[in-house]
Formats: sequence, structure tokens, C-alpha cells
Amino acid sequence: MLISVHFPKTAGSSFLVALESYFGQGLLQDYADRPINRTALRRNAQAVYAGLRNAMARTGLEKVACIHGHFLPLKYALLPVAAGKTYVAWMRDPVERLASHYHYWVRNYAPRSAGELHRRVVEEAWSLERFCLGPELRNVYSTFLWGFSLRRFGFIGITEFYETEIEQFASRILGVPMESNWKNVSPNGPRHVHITDSAFRRRIESYHDKDMTLYRQALQLRQQRLPGNGRG
Repeated sequence: MLISVHFPKTAGSSFLVALESYFGQGLLQDYADRPINRTALRRNAQAVYAGLRNAMARTGLEKVACIHGHFLPLKYALLPVAAGKTYVAWMRDPVERLASHYHYWVRNYAPRSAGELHRRVVEEAWSLERFCLGPELRNVYSTFLWGFSLRRFGFIGITEFYETEIEQFASRILGVPMESNWKNVSPNGPRHVHITDSAFRRRIESYHDKDMTLYRQALQLRQQRLPGNGRG
């Protein structure tokens, strides 16, 4: 079973299109948890409870080959799968991820379906600075990876290299070619740089230090799997 953790604004929607084309009816989308809209206590307790439930009960996931969505990977860590589990995810420069997340939420606001935090951001008219340097979204990667090591992932794609990374994923994990199709990207395109003020960038990097560390680790893992051990 493939367990695909979708960190917000890291090309997870684009990746979903590729997964749908490969897994078809064997794909389960799991977006109900909304981790960043919950307190740390509720979020972590929810993941532990769901993990124990998956470990001890018949889950109805017997025909599922891939699970993709916004959830803590700990949720499926104890899921008994005879053929084993492979965890995958995508990561993006945390500064650009935050800015992209902010602009996406501002552009795409539906009050009836938006989560509590999304509503606050829009209805309280948060600035980009308030969004990036507030406690609510500090270290999003670390939030999702509570109780779960990055080393447990079979593949961490880097969004900035999406086209070549999807080829690596398809070859290493699935053994078949896949096409790269962008979805839910900025109107300015997937390569648009949102934050060009170097001082502001340094402040965000310092505030989100745990996520910067995780992102650098993911970059190192990418270098290790590149053809020629980093020369490609």
C-alpha cells in the first residue's frame, strides 16, 4: 500500500492527478482530518486514536492500494498490510510554501466549506507577515510529522523539481512512467517566487527553523538518489 501524505501547497493536488491515473478505484482520498485547523492536542490525539483503531479493527481498506490526503502519517503507521506500506510525500521551500498557502487561501475562500483557520485568515484580513510569522502555521511539516521520522518515507519529492521528480517516483516506486500535470497552481505559474525581500525571508526561515531543517534533509535525500549520486 502506498501512503501519500499531502503537505499543503507542495504539488499534492497535481500528484493526486497522477495517482488517480495509476490506481483508479484503488485510490482513497483522506482529507477529512484537516490537521492545521485543529489544536496540537486534538490533532495528535486524533492521529493516535485512528492509528490504534486501524491496528485493532477491520478497517474496510482491504481493496485500497493507495491513500492520499491531509493527515498525519502516524494515523496509518499500525495499519496491518500484508504487502507492507510505502510512505511518500512532497516538500517545498518552506518560505515559498507559506506564501503560496496564504495567497491560495485568499483567492479561494468558500465560507461554508472553509476550515476554522482559513476563515480567520480571510475574515480577519491577515497580512502575509501575520500569516507567515504567527503561531498558527509555524512549522507545518513538523506538525504533520509528529511522532514520525522523515527517514520512514520511501520517497520525498521536491516540488521545485516536480517534472523530473515525478519521473523518479514513477521509476523507483511504481516501475512505470507517469506524466506530470500541474493543478491548483498560482496564476503566475508554478515557478513564481512570492517572497523576494531577503530580510523578510530570513525572518521566516528563522521562525520556521524546524521545517527548514526537514526541508534540507529532504534535499539531501534527493541528492543521494539522483543518477550519479548527485551529479545529475
